[in-house]
Amino acid sequence: MTEGTWPGHPQGSPAYRRILAALLFAGVATFAQLYSLQAVLTGVAAEFGVSPADAALSVSAATLGLAAAVIPWSAVADRAGRRRTMAWAISGAVVLGSVAALAPTFELLIILRFLEGVALGGVPATALVYLYEEVQRLHAAVAAGTYVAGTTLGGLAGRLVAGPVGDAFGWRYGVLAVGIMAGGSAVAFILLAPRPRGFRPVIRGAEPSLVGRVTMNLRSPGLVAVYAQGFLLMGGFVAVYNYLGFHLEAPPFVLPASLVSLLFLAYLSGTATSRLAGGLSARFGRLPVLLTAIPVIMVGLATTLTAFLPLVVVGLVVFTGGFFAAHAVASGWTTVLATDGRAQASALYNVAYYAGSSVLGWLGGLFFGQFGWAGVAVFSGSLAAAAGLLAVVALRGAPGSGPPAPRTE
Repeated sequence: MTEGTWPGHPQGSPAYRRILAALLFAGVATFAQLYSLQAVLTGVAAEFGVSPADAALSVSAATLGLAAAVIPWSAVADRAGRRRTMAWAISGAVVLGSVAALAPTFELLIILRFLEGVALGGVPATALVYLYEEVQRLHAAVAAGTYVAGTTLGGLAGRLVAGPVGDAFGWRYGVLAVGIMAGGSAVAFILLAPRPRGFRPVIRGAEPSLVGRVTMNLRSPGLVAVYAQGFLLMGGFVAVYNYLGFHLEAPPFVLPASLVSLLFLAYLSGTATSRLAGGLSARFGRLPVLLTAIPVIMVGLATTLTAFLPLVVVGLVVFTGGFFAAHAVASGWTTVLATDGRAQASALYNVAYYAGSSVLGWLGGLFFGQFGWAGVAVFSGSLAAAAGLLAVVALRGAPGSGPPAPRTE
């Protein structure tokens, strides 16, 4: 069946709801595991006797593995199908994540986390393409925002489980608890996800090669600008959350790790704003929503610089909401800007997104070590400003940047 003969499931239909529910569980399984170590970094640093920046490598290794794997996974998905590929990826990651929690040395932990990230790459590489192929195009932006909202719940759930359990019993038990939760979510995804109807497998020789599809997307200035949004904004976001625990467990706050982990509830603001951004993008266009989210990020960062804990929490909530609104817009924009090789276009966004998480998220630790929390805030704010400037220059007038044309009868 070709793309032209399948209009997609309409919004509100049982299959539409099943797709969103299935991808919500996929987001939980993926992002709970990917960032569970972020909630127990102080425990990892203490057990292995490493610095905060080195401990953060346990997060960066997984995101780097994911970034390296999304293009190969997109090729698998072009042949095997989106739903099947995601099922394989989640299942493999659950096994590797559980083994990583038992790693006897820091070096082995990093290796296993990298492999876990490689397995997880199959989900973000294909999830948005699965949505684009299976739901009506008119509702694709809203559906993409809903999927990103699910990823925020996954990231939040992983941190909220790993943090308190790790504080009570040790970081290994916290990570294992997340693995059990991810396993249940993987089963839910497999049971809920409908059989694909819009998928058209890529036949060798009938369409451009994988390298050709990747190159085609890298030649698009609009797509490259969107990829840069993911790289810069995600890098700053992960830097903030990587070193927030070290900041708040030190004077003048001196908070216990279990209480610090509750600050990840700020992710709920991202759950709300990512869905809101999807709806606003469908109404006003993607660029205005993106450019509104950037100053929200910067205002939130500035607010965290205070020594008054309630204001730090408010700043974190504002910062997180702004980030996920921008991410929902940028990630969903790739399938609009790509004319061919949509799986690779989405995968390239994820390469940039998780490369930013790995490289810039770790680099933020150097600013933290040299300048404290103010260094992290300035570093992340500068990345957001650069992303906004690039969007103004490169994405004005791009397809999807403005409101849709009025429908005519």
